[in-house]
Amino acid sequence: MTRFIDLSHAIEHGMQTYKGVAAPHICDYWTREQSRATYADGSAFQMGRIDMVSNTGTYLDAPFHRFEEGDDLSMLALERLASLPAITVRRPFEKVGLATDAADLDGIDVAGRAVLVHTGWDRHWRMPTYFEEHPFLTEAAARLLAERGAKLVGIDSHNIDDTRPGTGRPVHRELLGAGVPICEHMTNLGALPEDGFAFTAVPPKVMGMGTFPVRAFASL
Repeated sequence: MTRFIDLSHAIEHGMQTYKGVAAPHICDYWTREQSRATYADGSAFQMGRIDMVSNTGTYLDAPFHRFEEGDDLSMLALERLASLPAITVRRPFEKVGLATDAADLDGIDVAGRAVLVHTGWDRHWRMPTYFEEHPFLTEAAARLLAERGAKLVGIDSHNIDDTRPGTGRPVHRELLGAGVPICEHMTNLGALPEDGFAFTAVPPKVMGMGTFPVRAFASL
């Protein structure tokens, strides 16, 4: 039997994914009370509304997020996002520090796989510390993953790049430039085995957008 492991944060009204970025507003567009007056048998339905920026919760970056001519969400074939052979790379920040470099990934077979970097930083989700100095990949690590054929890269941290002042976004450039989607703000990676599972993170098929929340999960 297949067992599923949810790797996504729930999206809640008013939660903050990034400092300075508007939180999602979730409400009823059509209430059950309103709908009862519409149907002769008193049937009741709820229709919801959510106003949010695309970088909310656990989300996927498509190449268009960084590159104007890159594939947007609607252009990503399902083969790039669904039922991908996957591996977990353990990088606990308390033991190894914040940076994951190319040397830390050398010798790991990443070709054709989703590579999920488990740092444990998700324990700080919805806390002020989540936004501070956080685990990240280096430019060299991203280049190695792209050159060796990783199909998707995910991390359970605030950003896959170092976001400290004076830094750029070389990991996004290297991975998205090579057509490798990125899944950020993941959670529960500690529940995954090292390998032998499949990973899925499929966003809606939205044209002209490079980022959107996903229900990311593993199947064992």
